[in-house]
Amino acid sequence: MRPFDRQRILLGVTGGIASYKAAWLARLLTQAGAEVDVVLTRSACEFIGAITFEALTGRPVYTALIAPGHALDHIALARAAQLVVVAPATADFLARAAGGHADDLLSACLLATSAPTLLVPAMNDRMWAHPQVRRNTDSARGIGYHVLEPDNGALAVGEGSGPGRMPEPETILAYCARLLETSTVLKGRSIVVTAGPTREPIDPVRFLSNRSSGKMGVAIAAAAWRRGADVTLIAGPLEVEIPPGLHVVTVETTSQMRDAVARALPGADVLIMAAAPADFTAAAPATAKIKKAAAAHALALVPTDDILASTRAARPASCVTVGFALETGDARSEAGRKLVDKGLDFIVANDALEAGAGFGVDTNRVTIRHADGREEHLPLQRKLQVADEILDRVEVLLHGR
Repeated sequence: MRPFDRQRILLGVTGGIASYKAAWLARLLTQAGAEVDVVLTRSACEFIGAITFEALTGRPVYTALIAPGHALDHIALARAAQLVVVAPATADFLARAAGGHADDLLSACLLATSAPTLLVPAMNDRMWAHPQVRRNTDSARGIGYHVLEPDNGALAVGEGSGPGRMPEPETILAYCARLLETSTVLKGRSIVVTAGPTREPIDPVRFLSNRSSGKMGVAIAAAAWRRGADVTLIAGPLEVEIPPGLHVVTVETTSQMRDAVARALPGADVLIMAAAPADFTAAAPATAKIKKAAAAHALALVPTDDILASTRAARPASCVTVGFALETGDARSEAGRKLVDKGLDFIVANDALEAGAGFGVDTNRVTIRHADGREEHLPLQRKLQVADEILDRVEVLLHGR
């Protein structure tokens, strides 16, 4: 899985209760296609065993700086790594990393590597707030280490809740991907992505909507952030977890999404309209719940505003604009019409009725139709892969603007 395939990652684990999460992180990295070398500190071995990581990665685990036949492990591991991750990083390890110590295998590896290094602190909230820990963290950043701030959440038993909790392995995985990503075209670019359905009220408890889960739009936003972009995700109600790093604007109705897109467009380099906003709204929504006995035989509907068309004037002249066309019939001709009417650079079309390519699934089969008339028919693949296919084409267009 991009960008982990055949990448060598050194995962350092220090001695904290959060070390149990490191086992799952090792599993996620391995499943993503990376080769994971695990280095356990002496105190980490008190919390979790080397055999656990061997079973999860299929690779040997390293624990000693000085051992017969392993005198240069710190050099070999450091040179082989494309990324070093220390999760959890205790207060003690932050101090040693900031001070340039090399009294164990893991700290020696940090001094011997030129790879990006991600430190993931985890400790009691009072320790995390201590001025010395904050100074050590700032010093580590000053050296060039990347530091992922702890989460605010439940701590060890009896310690309540607060900042200091190690982020979930899925979050750490996302940050690892961003550090490994080699494409730089989107780095620092402003990208606006919409996702999910909208809901148009019929009365205070009922609404008009559709079956969109938001998976495609969220996949695009996550892939753009991984490539270094500053991403604004404008989302209706979603059935998927929102990944880290995104600026999220939550909306309910089509008009709210339209207004949010218009506000986000000034300065945007890319707009990708992957949402499925409702096309109709009730002409006169009821102010109280409609009772069955009093319900009318028909519901009067009026069209909602077309978001891409109505915000066209707000787009910067250089903005790359991508639309989606989800159809149940002739997707090709409908996509061609939308491409012209909405002033798009290209449009992504798919069939809502095709198995494995409609709403609520993790895969998609799409056709990309470009403004110059070219069509590309992509195979059925994971939506994360479709997202990268779309962004690859966005990057080509950005080169000329």
